[in-house]
Amino acid sequence: MSQISPSKVLAEVAAAVPEACLQNIVVIGSLAAGYHFFKDDPSKAVRTKDVDCVLAPFQTAVSAGQNISRQLLDAGWQQRKGDDPLQPGNAGTPVDQLPAVRLYPPSVNPESEEAWFIELLTVPESTEVEGRKWTRLPLDEGHFGLPTFRFISITAFDAHPAGDLGIRYARPEMMALSNLLEHPEIKSDRMSGLINSRSIKRSNKDLGRVLAIATLADLDDYRPWATMWQQALQTCFPDEWQTLALRVGEGLRALLESPADLEEAHHTCLNGLLASQPLSLDALQAAGERVLGEAVETLEEIRNLQNP
Repeated sequence: MSQISPSKVLAEVAAAVPEACLQNIVVIGSLAAGYHFFKDDPSKAVRTKDVDCVLAPFQTAVSAGQNISRQLLDAGWQQRKGDDPLQPGNAGTPVDQLPAVRLYPPSVNPESEEAWFIELLTVPESTEVEGRKWTRLPLDEGHFGLPTFRFISITAFDAHPAGDLGIRYARPEMMALSNLLEHPEIKSDRMSGLINSRSIKRSNKDLGRVLAIATLADLDDYRPWATMWQQALQTCFPDEWQTLALRVGEGLRALLESPADLEEAHHTCLNGLLASQPLSLDALQAAGERVLGEAVETLEEIRNLQNP
């Protein structure tokens, strides 16, 4: 896992992307959270290797993705090695067998501890998307794919501007909501790579990020998150927001009730967003209990008041 400066990397991404496409990008994930919480402290780095950039809205994702990829490739950015599949496809390649756009900037050595790459994703075409879906992205080099997930549209909701860089990044509470919705239970599938020599369940990693975000936010009251969550759900999933509102806390409750799963989540936090300010397992559980009691249960109350 690379140690990178969120402010430095976000500035480099913003400078490299065509100006006309900046408003089509929302940076999400660890870099977005790191920028939000650490942008005024240059001594703090983020442990990540990928800079996830969501293209929105869906109607402009392919054209924006083509423009961005073309400018980066022409500027000497290189496709990440070791991906499966390694080579771009063609018009006959099934879309789910195409490689994602993952590009290293010419300024970094892919083997260094500060190596990072940009990955392009998109919001879903509709609210009916389930699991991971792909959108074809034709380039001169061949055909690539833009992946999406059902709840990634939440991360693009009311995104923050990154200072005067012209690019936006996801609100921490929106990334938390997206992860909560994506994991209503603790599933057995594990991350493809190890986190500090350990194999970790993906659900524990993503729900652990919710607790890391809550810890870094360090709010006196997390109930305002519930109001923002309601607005995002009503905007992104107007026909089913009430059902989803009752689902938000299911995975978190399961995590807090399982010592083994919570310990895995704690491990990912200490080797991720909370690496620069580690906290105990008990403190992480306390953060989870507060999110559950103040944000999740308030959202459930809001939903129930509107549909008694």
